[in-house]
Amino acid sequence: MSRETRIGVDVGGTFTDVALLTPENELVTAKVPSTDDQSVGVVRGFEKACDEAEIDPSDVDAFTHAMTVSVNALLEENGAKTALVTTEGFRDVLEIGRQARPDLYDVTADKPAPLVPRRRRFEVTERATIDGVETTVDESEVRSIAENIRASDAESVAVSLLHAYQHPENEQIVADVLREELDVPVSASHEVLAEFREYERTSTTVVDAYVTPAIDAYLGRLEERAAEMDVPVPQIMQANGGIAPASTVREHAVTTTMSGPAAGVVGAAETATSDDLDGLVTFDMGGTSSDVSLVRDGEVERTTDAEINERPIKTPMVDVNTVGAGGGSIAWVDAGNALRVGPRSSGANPGPACYGRGGTEPTVTDANVVLGYIGGSSALGGELSLDVDAAHDALANLADEAGLDGALAAARGVYRVANANMTRAIRAVTVERGHDPREFGLVAFGGAGPMHAAALAESLDVGTVVVPRACGVLSAYGLLAADQKHDSVRTLRSPLAETSVESVEAAYDELESDVLADVQRTDAATVQRAADLRYDGQSFELTVPVDETFDADVVEGRFHEAHENAYGYRLSDPVELVNVRSTAVVERGELGVTYRGTGEAQKDTRSAFFDGEFHETPVYEREGLGEGATVEGPVILEQNESTVVVPPTWTGTVRADGTLVMTAGGDGE
Repeated sequence: MSRETRIGVDVGGTFTDVALLTPENELVTAKVPSTDDQSVGVVRGFEKACDEAEIDPSDVDAFTHAMTVSVNALLEENGAKTALVTTEGFRDVLEIGRQARPDLYDVTADKPAPLVPRRRRFEVTERATIDGVETTVDESEVRSIAENIRASDAESVAVSLLHAYQHPENEQIVADVLREELDVPVSASHEVLAEFREYERTSTTVVDAYVTPAIDAYLGRLEERAAEMDVPVPQIMQANGGIAPASTVREHAVTTTMSGPAAGVVGAAETATSDDLDGLVTFDMGGTSSDVSLVRDGEVERTTDAEINERPIKTPMVDVNTVGAGGGSIAWVDAGNALRVGPRSSGANPGPACYGRGGTEPTVTDANVVLGYIGGSSALGGELSLDVDAAHDALANLADEAGLDGALAAARGVYRVANANMTRAIRAVTVERGHDPREFGLVAFGGAGPMHAAALAESLDVGTVVVPRACGVLSAYGLLAADQKHDSVRTLRSPLAETSVESVEAAYDELESDVLADVQRTDAATVQRAADLRYDGQSFELTVPVDETFDADVVEGRFHEAHENAYGYRLSDPVELVNVRSTAVVERGELGVTYRGTGEAQKDTRSAFFDGEFHETPVYEREGLGEGATVEGPVILEQNESTVVVPPTWTGTVRADGTLVMTAGGDGE
C-alpha cells in the first residue's frame, strides 16, 4: 500500500495526462488538452484528477512531472540565444562536428545550423592537456569576453574548454568570472558532462545552456502554481528514467530531454512482465509521435549516444527511437503521388478533423474513425463529441488528391502507412540490434497505441501484446513508480590491464560524492557502478556493470560478453577502460494498484473494418472486465483515455491488476 497520495502529470504534444494513486491504492486517471503554457494544462489536469478522486489538491503528498519544454525547444529551435566560450583555435568545433554526413549519397545535404552562430562564439587563451594545465587562463581576458557577451543578445552561456573533463581548473575560472559578470545562466562542460570527445561534450553543454532559461522559467511558473494550490514542489522526470528535485533539474536542464517518453518506458516496465520472453518492446503512440524502446531482464535500456534534431546529447537517457507518427499526424500526398503520414501534426488545437475544433486536414485519428475503431464516446473519455462526418470529409479530400476510391480507401492507406512507419521504428531497436522481435512481447500504450498494436505485432510475427490498464496515460503512471536517480561520469582512458585499482576506486569515490550530493535522503540511496570499455583502436564503447570493488578480470569478462551480444563476436585484443560511471538510486517501491472490474462490460456494437470488410463488432467498457475475463476478437475495448482493438484471431485476457494480455490465435491479415 502506498500510504500516501501520489500524482503524476505528463505533458504531451496533444494531451496532458494525469495518474493519481490514493493511500488505498486506488488509481484515478485523467486527460486534458495540452496548453501553450504547459503549466496551465498541468493545473487543469491536476484539479480534474483530484475532483474525480474526491480529494482536495492540498491532500497530495507527492507530485511528479514530465514535460516537453526542453525537447520542444530543440525541435522547434526556439531556445535561448546562447553564447559559447571555448579554447583558442576551437571556435568552430560545434560547426565542424564529425565526419558523418546527414545523407551519405547526397552531396548537397546540409547539416543543421549550430545552435550558437559564429558571432556568439568566443575564444579564450588557455591550454590544458590530459596531463595538466599548461597555460592558465587570464581573468582580465575573460572579463573582456564577458563585455562582448553582454553587448550581444545572448541569454545564456556555454563554456567548453579543451580537456576540461580531465583538468577543469581553467574552465572553473572562466565560469566563475562569467557568473560574476553576467546576469544569465552559465553552463560549464565539466559540470554538465565530465567526459572526453570535445564535439559531443561541447554539443551537450550548449544544449544545456540553450534549454536552461526555458526550463527555469517554466518550472518557476509551475512551482508558483503548486504553491497556490498548496501542493508539493514537483519532482521532475529526467531522460535517464529517474526523477530529481525541481531545484536540481533547473541547474542541469539538459537532463530533461525526452522526459515524457522515459516515463512511459518506466511505466511499461512496471506493469508488464516478460515471462517466457527475451524482453519487451515498448510502443507509445501519442498524438504527435510514436516512441519505441526495449526492456530486457526487467531493466529499461539506457544510452549515452542519443541525438535530438541531429544534435548529440551524451547524458544518460532511456534509449528511445521516435518517429513522427501519432494519432494527430497529418496524412498527405508527396510529389510522386505517394501517400505519406507525418511528421507534421494537428496538435491539440485544432486537432484532428473529427474533434470538431476546426481541423480539416486528415489525420491517423480520422482514419481510425472512418474504419470504425473509434466511435461514440471513445474520444477523451466522452469529453469530445466526435464529428464523424468531418473525418469522412477529410479522408475523402485526401482520396481525391491521391487518386483513391473514396474515404475508406484513404483511411485504409493512412492506417497502413502509419503502421509501416512504426514497424520500421520497432525493427530499428530489435532486428537492427541483433534481437529477434518474435522473442519479445509488445507493450502498447498512449492514446492511440492499443488501436494499432495487434496489426504491428502481426507484421512482426510477435505473438503477445500487453496493454496496461492505464495505457492511455502510462507516462503519467510511470511517474508514480519512478525511482530517484542521479548520474555522474569521469573519463580515465587507460589500458585495462595497466589500470590500478586504487586510481579507479578513487574516481568512483569522487563520483559517489557527486551523485549523493543531489540525493535528498542519502540513507535510502544505493550507488550503482558502471564502466565504458572498448577494444584497443575502437571508436565506440559499451557499458557494463561494476561490482562494489573493482576487479579488472571480472569487468573484462563482462565486456567480452556484452560485445558478443551486441555485435555477434568477441576479440582477443587488449581492452581499454574509457569512462567510469556512478548512479545514485532511491527506490520508491512497487505501487500495488487495486483493480476491480464490474463484470458488466458490453455496452454497444459498432461496424468496424477487419480483413477487407466491415464487421458488426462488440464494444466493451474495459473497466467492466474483471480479473480472468476473456474476449475473443473482433472486439473493441473503450476506456477514458484510450481504445483497444482486438482483431479477429486474437484473444484478450485480463490479469489481476487490470492489464490486458492479447495473444495471436491464428493467421491475421
